Amino acid sequence: MPRFAANLSLLYTEHAFLDRFQAAAADGFDSVECLFPYAFEPAEVAQRLQRHGLRQVLFNAPPGDWDAGERGLAALPGREQAFRDGFIHQALPWARALRCPRVHVMAGCMPAGVPRQALEELFLDNLRWAARLAAEEGIELLIEPLNPRDVPGYLLQRQEDAHRLVQALGEPNVKVQMDLYHCQVTEGDLAMKLRQWLPTGRVGHIQFAGVPERHEPDVGELNYPYLFGLIDELGYTGVASAEYRPRAGTSEGLSWLRRWKAGQA
Repeated sequence: MPRFAANLSLLYTEHAFLDRFQAAAADGFDSVECLFPYAFEPAEVAQRLQRHGLRQVLFNAPPGDWDAGERGLAALPGREQAFRDGFIHQALPWARALRCPRVHVMAGCMPAGVPRQALEELFLDNLRWAARLAAEEGIELLIEPLNPRDVPGYLLQRQEDAHRLVQALGEPNVKVQMDLYHCQVTEGDLAMKLRQWLPTGRVGHIQFAGVPERHEPDVGELNYPYLFGLIDELGYTGVASAEYRPRAGTSEGLSWLRRWKAGQA
């Protein structure tokens, strides 16, 4: 059975952020992730994890000016120092404090007039620098393709592009974050994409949501019981994180999790 985690930035928003850890544990999750934890003190979050027996499995490196539309800095010309400062002074200390084994490094949206090759080269340079620092602490970095409907202009949109860059980089602690929602919206043929990419060993984390509305996985066009079974069949042993927007209360919408656990008992 996949090891399920709850994304606390999207799930349990009926609670204050620091109270979401207790709610997730009460519903049977033993792992959590979030987008950006930086509005709080690391010790506060670490205490909630310890109190409720949870593991933090992922968060994102600082994305730049989110309100201004930035969606990552690692591939943005002129933002190199901001990326490196955020990684050294925020992402790494937080990963240490939470004992979090993975950090997602967002590339950013492509600025007009800059060739894609130049952006990819900058992304690789920044990733290589960050990966070597992270490796000293046993931390894995992830890059993730995002669909163009939700994040127009994002540098990475297809699985093949992320895998190509990971291969070109050649750093063993850099892998791909495969979000099944984004993959289905952009590429479709999701079962075959899983069959193509999971056996490479380059997928370090999976996320999922229903398509097209990004609600619970039992709502929409995808057959997640089949996909979860396929993930098991393909030998993936990492985490699969629920990263969706509940329709009407997080706990009320977890029938998919209860059914899956009952079927695997």
